[in-house]
Amino acid sequence: MTIEQQIIRTLDKIRPFIQRDGGDVEFDSFMDGVVYVKMHGACEGCSLIDSTLSDGIGIILMEEVPGVTAVKTVDEKPLK
Repeated sequence: MTIEQQIIRTLDKIRPFIQRDGGDVEFDSFMDGVVYVKMHGACEGCSLIDSTLSDGIGIILMEEVPGVTAVKTVDEKPLK
């Protein structure tokens, strides 16, 4: 299983908890240890998004997927 597949599988386990609060998370890409995601629904523009990413999604991904060092939104993705 590739790292991307492991990330998607882990996000699929997290997704129901985020959806309960009216939001959603979608995998965008994985670069240099960083997982980039798109946030949808209630998560878009939410003042707690940084906490959700670092204290929730990030911790779970770093524990379950070797090589993941951080999670950021696509807005923080560097331009190529």
